Amino acid sequence: MSDSTSTPRAAPTPESAATPASANKLRLGALTALVVGSMVGGGIFSLPQNMAASADAGAVLIGWTITAVGMLMLAFVFQTLALRKPELNGGVYAFAKAGFGDYMGFSSAWGYWISAWLGNVGYFVLLFSTLGYFFPVFGEGNTPTSIICASVILWSLHFLVLRGIKEAAIVNQITTVAKLAPLCLFIIICAFAFSSGTFTADFWGQLNPKLGSVTNQVRNMMLVTVWVFVGIEGASIFSARAEKRSDVGKATVISFVGVLLLLVLVNVLSLGVLTQPKLAALQNPSMAGVLESVVGHWGAILISVGLAVSLAGALLSWLLLCAEIIFSAARDHTMPNFLRKENPKHVPANALWLTNGMVQFFLVITLFSKGTYLSLIYLATSMILLPYFWSAAYSLLLAIRGETYENDTGERNKDLVIAGIAVIYAVWLIYAGGLKYVLLSALLYAPGVVLFARAKREVGKPVFTTVEIFVFAAVMLGALIAAFGLYKGFLTL
Repeated sequence: MSDSTSTPRAAPTPESAATPASANKLRLGALTALVVGSMVGGGIFSLPQNMAASADAGAVLIGWTITAVGMLMLAFVFQTLALRKPELNGGVYAFAKAGFGDYMGFSSAWGYWISAWLGNVGYFVLLFSTLGYFFPVFGEGNTPTSIICASVILWSLHFLVLRGIKEAAIVNQITTVAKLAPLCLFIIICAFAFSSGTFTADFWGQLNPKLGSVTNQVRNMMLVTVWVFVGIEGASIFSARAEKRSDVGKATVISFVGVLLLLVLVNVLSLGVLTQPKLAALQNPSMAGVLESVVGHWGAILISVGLAVSLAGALLSWLLLCAEIIFSAARDHTMPNFLRKENPKHVPANALWLTNGMVQFFLVITLFSKGTYLSLIYLATSMILLPYFWSAAYSLLLAIRGETYENDTGERNKDLVIAGIAVIYAVWLIYAGGLKYVLLSALLYAPGVVLFARAKREVGKPVFTTVEIFVFAAVMLGALIAAFGLYKGFLTL
């Protein structure tokens, strides 16, 4: 327990707060592995079924095109901000605060943090749902046995991270490499089994009225595509720990291109192996069912083992990201001071304890609510949409003002277009998620004001500015409507 003993550090200057011990610096490989490890978790292994449940091949291709452009613009936004605002550490949180004030910064950190640990709860449910395919005692990942085993893994990873960020990042690099092997094998086998006739059998989904129009199909698949890319901002979250600032942007773009290729190939090739109705009926992880249909039962075993390794790496990546985001916010007093404390290994221990305490609490809740993987990831994805929007909006604001561009008109115009597209994409995602998830997000955002108010009192400042009062009022209104909707039953998780 000695590693988890926290001692307050002296109030840091901007320079000292942003500079961890040199022994903990992360190189390009470690940063890239953190981003890839964050994005390639459980989502890709369930992608064939998740996408087929909403869309057929034609709409899938349109949806991936929109996602590729939108997410690439977001990747460029994070790369641009890392280079033009090197003093801003903490990624999505720092960008929102610098551009739109303390409450927007806090809300961005709060929403990102909730999204991250909710995603971890979803990963645990998926992991034991997969094991339930072989061992019925685990059921759909929400049985008492599943929750007990998930808790053991959670706290094992917790104490691994307490030993040091760099040590955990090394383990993450190993699991990242290990998880890619079964994915590459899946792609190779399915490429040989791909049938153009199967792929084009009902290209626009017209034979399945439940899918709706092509526009509805594209809209309905958006939360899934965002979920599998959540983590793209991972390198910017760890910018203060990067050995070279330029590596932050490089890691973001390299990871995006590689993961995009993996995701599209897995999704498209699956649609050429099994038809949309068959894919939609598969149990998750649906990649196991696809490969089993080609090579037999050993294919399901291979994917299940790959998923276990992948989830272990993703859980580790997200434990690191969860703690880092609220630790970064606490360093400049947007979160309460107790979250700023580190242990002797320079790990934000209090932030880690709070994060994993929430994961444990919601694991227990899944036991009673029977929460499924898909419902958890939809809610987690909705929580991260506003942090993405504020980051893109801040990049657009810099380009409009010409801040940091001086006389570099060409670069400014390029970034203006990139940021503009990223903002439009972020707004589209909020629309695609629907009113239900806007209201549920408000319900989760509202309680954060307790920590925000405490942080403000610690530095002797008013809790809200005039503009922030109206923003908070809107959040509270949404939260009240959501609470009433859940109580009356016209809104469900």
